[in-house]
Amino acid sequence: MQLGECPLWHPEESALYWVDISAMQVHRLRPADGSHNMWQLDAEPGCIGRSADGGLIVAMRSGLAHLDTISGKLTSIADAPYDTTTTRFNDGRCDAAGRFWSGTIYEPRDHAGAQLYAVEHGVVRAAGNPVTVSNGLGFSGDNRTLYHSDTTAHRISSYDFDLASGKIGNGRVLKQFAMDKSAADYGGRPDGAAVDSEDAYWCAMYEGGRLLRLSPNGEVLQEVALPVRCPTMMAFGGDDLRTLYITSVREKRSAAELEKFPLSGCVLSLRVDVPGRIEPAYLP
Repeated sequence: MQLGECPLWHPEESALYWVDISAMQVHRLRPADGSHNMWQLDAEPGCIGRSADGGLIVAMRSGLAHLDTISGKLTSIADAPYDTTTTRFNDGRCDAAGRFWSGTIYEPRDHAGAQLYAVEHGVVRAAGNPVTVSNGLGFSGDNRTLYHSDTTAHRISSYDFDLASGKIGNGRVLKQFAMDKSAADYGGRPDGAAVDSEDAYWCAMYEGGRLLRLSPNGEVLQEVALPVRCPTMMAFGGDDLRTLYITSVREKRSAAELEKFPLSGCVLSLRVDVPGRIEPAYLP
């Protein structure tokens, strides 16, 4: 796999979905029997969500679409609300009201030209939160807090959130990481995330080779070292939601790094003590 992202556990299918952004693919694995399916797309998928009417909602560079995982048919929902020559959808997930949220990545990375978008019953609206590389989207168990990170700024923020309206309120810095990538103690920068059943925020530290489990106040509760340098995102899965599935990157990594971390690009799994929650589905 080149650029693995957005693992998603499907409880009804007992299956794990994820995307390979660069290969323009959606994958599905049923861990119980090892069966694997792949759907080839015509644009890079940044993230996916379960759809309440079956299949998946997929946020691609070209726009949003519904993927029928039985027939393989891809049906457009909305065109991209941005300039596709500089921007694409990236990290995202659904909220408890059935909205699908996806942030973007501004590829020139010279200013905060990316932001969040919300999809509600097929209608796309800009939701603000300007960043350069949108990542780390998550929601607290009471749906009153939205988490969002800017990977380029090495910063995770938390915001007041109103589930009924889908409006984002006041924000604050949850965790600011060191910006100096050459420092001996550089621990990576925040990428994708997931929130567990105790409201702890799990974050994949890209180029840090680790996961962090943070309290709602930003305190580091746990650190997990990984056999890859570039984890991208995680999802809770399995019947008890205590298996953490982690996607990673192989593309554009050095030969020396790949020799040291041969599992780069693989989907990893580990058992955790605290379960996650079932991800909500998108309501078309």
